[in-house]
Amino acid sequence: MKAAWCAAGGTLSAVGFLQASASFEVKDSSGKVCIIADLTVAFSVEYKSRGQKEFAHFFLPQNATVEPQSSCGSGNTSHPILVLGFGAGHSLSLNFSELADKYQVEELVFHYNLSDATLFHNSTAGKRVSHKTIIQAYVGTKYRCISSKHVNMKNVNITFSNVTLEAYLTNGTFSMNKTECAEDMVSTTAVAPTTPKQTTSQVPTTSPAPTASPPNPAVGKYNVTGPNGTCVLAYMGLQLNITYLKKDGKMGLDLLNFIPHNTTFSGRCDNTSAFLNLTFEKTRIIFHFALNASTEKFFLQGLNVSTTLPSEAKVPKFEASNNSMSDLRATVGNSYKCSAEENLQVTNNALVNVFNVQIQVFKIDGDKFGAVEECQLDENNMLIPIIVGAALAGLVLIVLIAYLIGRKRSHAGYQTI
Repeated sequence: MKAAWCAAGGTLSAVGFLQASASFEVKDSSGKVCIIADLTVAFSVEYKSRGQKEFAHFFLPQNATVEPQSSCGSGNTSHPILVLGFGAGHSLSLNFSELADKYQVEELVFHYNLSDATLFHNSTAGKRVSHKTIIQAYVGTKYRCISSKHVNMKNVNITFSNVTLEAYLTNGTFSMNKTECAEDMVSTTAVAPTTPKQTTSQVPTTSPAPTASPPNPAVGKYNVTGPNGTCVLAYMGLQLNITYLKKDGKMGLDLLNFIPHNTTFSGRCDNTSAFLNLTFEKTRIIFHFALNASTEKFFLQGLNVSTTLPSEAKVPKFEASNNSMSDLRATVGNSYKCSAEENLQVTNNALVNVFNVQIQVFKIDGDKFGAVEECQLDENNMLIPIIVGAALAGLVLIVLIAYLIGRKRSHAGYQTI
């Protein structure tokens, strides 16, 4: 069966910018739509550049094209497939299959071209990675998943979010009924932010929850130097909070405070991206900052975490990433500051907590912070006493007015002689 293809969406959003979801369709030879996919996809690719490990972070652009290999399938001879091409030879394929009353993305295939210098610096050749997925829905329903879903392949992490897709369409549009992903259904029971001890491991029988409020981590001072001088300047207390499955089937909690004088830091910058790499003992956190040129603001776009869990963990090596974030935002030339604890969610099982943070990226004058932009949490904390004070002042004023009115009325029945 010959297929025709079209893609809907806006213009290409440059690497590191805020990314909206994009919509794509596959049609058969008669023009009938058989696949619709509306989704946001973030990529994190590890590669070698001059013998050194590097990371490339980018989104599936909104102007990605539905490639000719896409198809509605043909009975038992071939299955529906959506192939999205973008950039200099990159493609993402979603291969669908149907079994009984369900359909699924049976395999996810990502081809990436390492000779694309705009994404991969000083690297060559190309690679293909694939992975089985758990994206599955009932036939006649659309698959819906607002939460981030991570697919880890060799050297590649792909993060899906704000996904609505459906294959084997019967009427050419999304079905009214939907199949929700498990992440959305349990999102209200996600791990609550905590304030843990310096370094500890707790062993609860169900959901882990610390019973004490130990000291906050010490504030460390970190910086990254780029071609034009300092491009990242950061002061913050840093804490990693991970829940994990133990060998006995119970849940454990690993809590780690970074100790500044034992933490090493490095990174790199260009005009639109900046990376701050922090390593403490066997734990590494990579902060990926990006620039939104249209608003002249920098923000935290991604976090990559790798650590070694206690020996009781079923899987000792832990890795997680989230490349679709929008935190620690401020105008270029200014610094972002927050005294309150902020919880940066990497996955449902991993939080990076920052304390007393002040950070500035890209434009830094004289290695000193620029004008401060306070976080919403601090503004709220300042607003509460102001509101309480205003309310008390208003109450005093009402009482005073009532007293004066009452006093005036008490003399109203008398005349001066």
